[in-house]
Amino acid sequence: MLTMSKMTKLNNGNQIPTLGYGTFRSPESDNLSACVKTAIESGYRLIDTAAIYENEASVGKGINEAISEGIVSREELFITSKVWNDHTTYEETLQAYEEALKKMQLDYLDLYLLHWPGLDNDNDFIPQWQALETLYKEGKVKNIGVCNFHVHHLEKLLAVAEVVPAINQIELNPLQSQKKVHSFNIEKGIQTEAWTPLVNGEILENKTLQTIASKYNKTTAQVILRWQIQTNVITIPKSLTPSRIKENIDIYDFELTADDILLIESLNEDGHYGPNPDHFDFGR
Repeated sequence: MLTMSKMTKLNNGNQIPTLGYGTFRSPESDNLSACVKTAIESGYRLIDTAAIYENEASVGKGINEAISEGIVSREELFITSKVWNDHTTYEETLQAYEEALKKMQLDYLDLYLLHWPGLDNDNDFIPQWQALETLYKEGKVKNIGVCNFHVHHLEKLLAVAEVVPAINQIELNPLQSQKKVHSFNIEKGIQTEAWTPLVNGEILENKTLQTIASKYNKTTAQVILRWQIQTNVITIPKSLTPSRIKENIDIYDFELTADDILLIESLNEDGHYGPNPDHFDFGR
């Protein structure tokens, strides 16, 4: 039975699904297109990609196949991509958006994100953000936001921004709960979104999480994703296995207790599975 993702309101009044389909480290292929289509058939309405993933064409193919077959309308979908750090100027960022649309064969995106802040002493992400603001003000993109921004990055941005980011997509999972950034996002009306919520599958054997999962007759992955949406975090798990794609969205028929949530949050180690935004400039 189709399980449809619930919705969360953003700071501009627009709605975003609470759970989406991520495509990080999913190479360009017909298999990826088929998985995107499977995700949409299973009830996902948020699809996330990025220029640096080098898979926008395959993601777009899966989206357009689902639309052409009448599975979903374009208006029902929430499509995200991100500008990479090889487009650092205002003009290059505008060009990157057009390139993303061309690769995905879409007329617009629902969310466009600035992918990494870079190192403050070397580079400036403000021109990129101003380009995103132009795209937003001209109605070419529905929402704009950032990725991997720590509090000090957000403070620098908010000091000059005319549009408050709708989203801050960060690495967030039970081993890295990012409470400081998440709390700041809430304070400023920015929605937190989690990438790598399942730590590339490495966390699924955690005994504490397995114990909680057995109580609800759910998988460890489902418990992690449920924890995130119950703590006001949008989450975008990735899988190229159709059964797991369907399983990951089936999280709306149970609710974790406050004690469960505290137990999950006790696993936090404040580490980074991926790169630390304060230490890498990613080609800027």
